[in-house]
Amino acid sequence: MTLTVVPTPTSIVAPQLEITGGRRLSGEVRVSGAKNSALVLMAACLLSRDTLRLTNVPPLTDIAGMGEILTALGVRVRRGQDWVELDASHLSQSTPPYELVNSLRASFFCIGPLLARLGMAKVPLPGGCKIGSRPVIEHVKGLKTLGAQVSIEHGVVSAAVPGRSQRLTGGRIHLECPSVGATETLMMAAALADGETVIENAALEPEVVDLAGLLNAMGGRVLGAGTPTIVIDGVERMHGADYAVIPDRIEAGTFLLAAAITRSALRVTPVIPEHLGAVLTKLVDAGCELIPDGEGMTLRASHIQAVDLRTQPFPGFPTDLQAPFMSVLATAQGTSMVVENIFENRLQHVAELQRMGADIRMQGNTALVEGVARLSGAPVQGTDLRASAAMVLAGLAADGITTVQGLEFLDRGYADFEGKLNAVGASIRRLEP
Repeated sequence: MTLTVVPTPTSIVAPQLEITGGRRLSGEVRVSGAKNSALVLMAACLLSRDTLRLTNVPPLTDIAGMGEILTALGVRVRRGQDWVELDASHLSQSTPPYELVNSLRASFFCIGPLLARLGMAKVPLPGGCKIGSRPVIEHVKGLKTLGAQVSIEHGVVSAAVPGRSQRLTGGRIHLECPSVGATETLMMAAALADGETVIENAALEPEVVDLAGLLNAMGGRVLGAGTPTIVIDGVERMHGADYAVIPDRIEAGTFLLAAAITRSALRVTPVIPEHLGAVLTKLVDAGCELIPDGEGMTLRASHIQAVDLRTQPFPGFPTDLQAPFMSVLATAQGTSMVVENIFENRLQHVAELQRMGADIRMQGNTALVEGVARLSGAPVQGTDLRASAAMVLAGLAADGITTVQGLEFLDRGYADFEGKLNAVGASIRRLEP
């Protein structure tokens, strides 16, 4: 007989969540603003001397980190519970500090607007979750097309616009792959460029559309966001704006999956169905009932059957929900195949799910998931942001107690995750060292 020893609060060395599994969820969960959108919109403040006010901003550690980076550049940052005001009228630096950039990949978004506004930028290569290679070559090629001289030395990307005007020039950019980061970086750089810029094979993600909405609210001229071809007619000056961040589609999807894995009925709001089309289709295929009501959506699940997933750029199945959905499939009837096509290291959660009794076999970037009747509580580690959420979901459905470490990842992407789940019937305690 094997005994599982769960650490007590006096023995833990890092914050962790203690989850008592087996509880049904009910009621309503509210979704925060989209982290992946808010971070880019914050960087867009660098394009204007006027104040930018963003609302529906989630209270996350990544948002605080971006605020620190902007402050180091000379931006005046004020934050409330769900809003942030950014005044870049006294922008004084073109080089964010390495120690801040290294922990937040989104900090690299500063290079586009810095180059557009100041004619120069030096940004260290970004850090963040270690889920695989995320090269910046598309960003660099695009900036060169717009007239910048770019070099990479000792882990720092240096860019400058030659000539007296120090103004970028519009051009035609074809992305080899529809990178969200490159699309957004080049949109911001082109917003103040001289002339028209065309981005071909652009990313289609809702966050790209949200950025275009903000740039246009600031006086920019952006057409075609959400399609493969985006046209930006550069302007000489951009003004401030008051703009609301879109709801976080990944958080919404995570809560819908929490309802599915616990075989519950749960309303999640706000949800924009068009932002989650591939996920909602797979949930229905798995046997869930989805009831949209205008602003939100209720999921009802009594049984889950196996489905196959292949991660793809939007509008395909999002890589950010691959790990949470795999937790659900670990409890499904039948065998599911999950193929990760975006990040080569984004299957590290498989070993942790196996610790909880999941029957998963790996073949390269493919996981074959044979559903089991019950998962068992165990001490597990969240290896990245979405893997941490996947472990929490698995704990909700497991027999006994699950402890999840790696909260430094979880807190980067989910605002009060355990508080929202506890409010609808979960039993989760945060244990501090």
